[in-house]
Amino acid sequence: MTPNQEDGKRAAGEAALQYVQDGALVGLGTGSTVKYFLLALGEKVKSGFRIQGIPTSQDTARLANELNIPLLPYESNWELDVAVDGADQVDPQFQLIKGGGGALLREKIVAAAARQFIVIVDEAKWVPVLGMPMPVPVEVIPFGWPNAQRQIRALGWPSHLRKKNNAVFKTDEGNVILDVEIDRIEDAGTVEAQLNGIPGVVENGLFVNRTSLVVIGGTQGVQIKKCPTF
Repeated sequence: MTPNQEDGKRAAGEAALQYVQDGALVGLGTGSTVKYFLLALGEKVKSGFRIQGIPTSQDTARLANELNIPLLPYESNWELDVAVDGADQVDPQFQLIKGGGGALLREKIVAAAARQFIVIVDEAKWVPVLGMPMPVPVEVIPFGWPNAQRQIRALGWPSHLRKKNNAVFKTDEGNVILDVEIDRIEDAGTVEAQLNGIPGVVENGLFVNRTSLVVIGGTQGVQIKKCPTF
């Protein structure tokens, strides 16, 4: 991570605060860029700003609690005003690869529950086409996961079981992740459907036709890109 990238993350995270109104119900994403959004949001809450959030991971919940950001119960029927999250890649069609941190399932549930889904990234994450070197994370139940991997391979895509600290990585829901290597993703909707059609797959990290706005932090300051279909 270069200093410029870190500055870009901070700038994007802080700029996204302008889209959160007092009294809003807010989806709180996961990751290093979202951390800066949460820190800025915590400062506003400290000064009397009223929001309620739903975190997309245990890590986000812990930081939100430290910052005294009020949280909604996990099992509520939320109708969120806005969700703010990061991404591993964003293309010019506003499609995403997410899930590098392993929270893709909760992130997609929260994004789908929000009237507006705002993505915050540093400029290195804006790419001409999705794909390698960023794999697509696919969350799979542990039971028989090699069978799902075999069916993914039959589609022409190699994958590997994600590990962390020499142990199999488990999501907050207790599932495993297969990181699928796809060179170029020209039709993200088709790939998303193909992966989700495999028995045992819970969800995958392609976010298709969900993004309202992208906030990009970089060397030239902050750029705001609005999806024309929203």
